[in-house]
Amino acid sequence: MGRTAGWDLGARRLYLCVPDRPDLEHFLAACITGGVDLVQLREKDLDDDRLVRRARLARRVCADHGVPFVLNDRPDLAEVVGADGVHVGQEDASAAEARRVVGGGALVGLSTHAVRELEVATREAAPVDYISAGPVVPTPTKPGRTGTGLGYVTEAVGRSPWPVWVTGGVEPGSVGAMAAAGARHFVVVRWLTGADDPLTRARELRRAIDDALEPAGAGGGAGAGA
Repeated sequence: MGRTAGWDLGARRLYLCVPDRPDLEHFLAACITGGVDLVQLREKDLDDDRLVRRARLARRVCADHGVPFVLNDRPDLAEVVGADGVHVGQEDASAAEARRVVGGGALVGLSTHAVRELEVATREAAPVDYISAGPVVPTPTKPGRTGTGLGYVTEAVGRSPWPVWVTGGVEPGSVGAMAAAGARHFVVVRWLTGADDPLTRARELRRAIDDALEPAGAGGGAGAGA
């Protein structure tokens, strides 16, 4: 149902969502070296010119390290900066509009927070490549949004025709329970953005994810939760 723009999302496990920051270039390089294999720049406060410059920087770092770069919310600017894709939320441009702008060769991701949102996307055959499910627990990056709990992760993995990326509270101590609930792909924010040593933290988190998945033979793949 989705398009992969040449990227195998089923084989990817750790998705960094990061706002702009002064050390963005070095931070991204450290995180990717530590095991991040998908990156999204999520920045709501920059004017368009500044956002384009920072997105181009992030895209270059990602390209140098061979990982896809996704821009949040702005399919128009994703096209301008040559991003590999765009991620939209329930209150942003629709997935159909995002796909129209970025074309068939780019990734399109969609946030979902409840079964009814997933049902709408599935019923309408939303032109997306993956969805996110969560946040499992309340998070400052989504003020005012309650946590979904792990139950929605299990529901999403079971119902979704697209790869499912779990959000909210992803850290080494939580990924085992998330994996047990069906998660195979994880979105990290604060565990890395708040780190003094993002390289070490990324390695620690990636190791925890790999340890949680590999004993079950869960390396990803097509279909629900892949």
